[in-house]
Amino acid sequence: MDIGPGGARHAVASLRAWLGVPDEPAPWVVETSGSTGRPKRVLLPRAAVLASVEASARRLGASGAWVLALPASYVAGVQVVARSLVAGHEPVLLEEHGSIAAAVAALPAGVDGFVSLVPTQLHRALDDPDDPDDAAALASLHTVLLGGGPVDKSLRERAAAAGVRVVATYGSAETAGGCVYDGVPLDGVGLALGPDGRIRLGGPTLFAGYDGDPALTAEVLVDGWFHTSDAGRLDDDGRLQVLGRLDDVVVTGGVNVPAPAVAARLREHPGVAAAEVLGVPDDEWGGRLVAFVVGSAGPVPLVELRDWVADAHPRSWAPRQVVDLAALPMLGNGKPDRVALRALVEEGG
Repeated sequence: MDIGPGGARHAVASLRAWLGVPDEPAPWVVETSGSTGRPKRVLLPRAAVLASVEASARRLGASGAWVLALPASYVAGVQVVARSLVAGHEPVLLEEHGSIAAAVAALPAGVDGFVSLVPTQLHRALDDPDDPDDAAALASLHTVLLGGGPVDKSLRERAAAAGVRVVATYGSAETAGGCVYDGVPLDGVGLALGPDGRIRLGGPTLFAGYDGDPALTAEVLVDGWFHTSDAGRLDDDGRLQVLGRLDDVVVTGGVNVPAPAVAARLREHPGVAAAEVLGVPDDEWGGRLVAFVVGSAGPVPLVELRDWVADAHPRSWAPRQVVDLAALPMLGNGKPDRVALRALVEEGG
């Protein structure tokens, strides 16, 4: 089933009807963000959505009412609505309130409250002087789920200092949303790494396939495992560390450089408010690392950023080009628009 027109309120009503159908309904259709190219239409069985709802509540140790702060057309928004409805509560829509604080205040009294955000939203809630109550409101919630992109150590530390309980999630539309919490798979979710570090996920939350694309379905859904496009590793505690997309490993001068790790280092620079890193073809180096940087107080010189990266990583990981931006182009789900970023470099020659 598609959400169709009508906004978040219509989406809530549609999902309520879908969840309540006595027999197994047609799969829910979630369109991926298309952050790296052509969007895909993901078919989610109701059983997969409900399995995710149940496993999430079990891991968090509670269920309750949710604030919907993400688009209901994306899987994270679908899951927020489903979790709240299954728990017996109408989700509170952020779009119907002036701020996070106001939305949280509208949650029913005496019930555990939750919200799912992307890192950009949490950054703004902790930093925005126009809404000083937002951080306190988040701290009053049981849990803030944080997904849709890498969660920097500094952001987690600032959230903890503000009393906000953050749980970082990893997953996708194909897994009915986040299925790995703080590096540990939810109960029933299988996790494996391929020889190249490719993350594979299995279990009851998997999608049924891509609408109208059986070839792509057969390519990524193999023997009960979803073969993601992401690379990962297990740390000493056995927790999953997502290194980024496999195609985010840029070969430059014969060296394999994980672009997300470079971007994470740049975001730690005191003069950088936001940063993303991509690889583009280069006649001399094979691939050229380009950093897209939003300075907190104006542009930061390339040489300074290169030295900053080299202080923590091999110097070959340092970007060779910096594109200064007033803000990163973003998609509706809060993820950086990588297609638009790449176009900036192509347009600029």
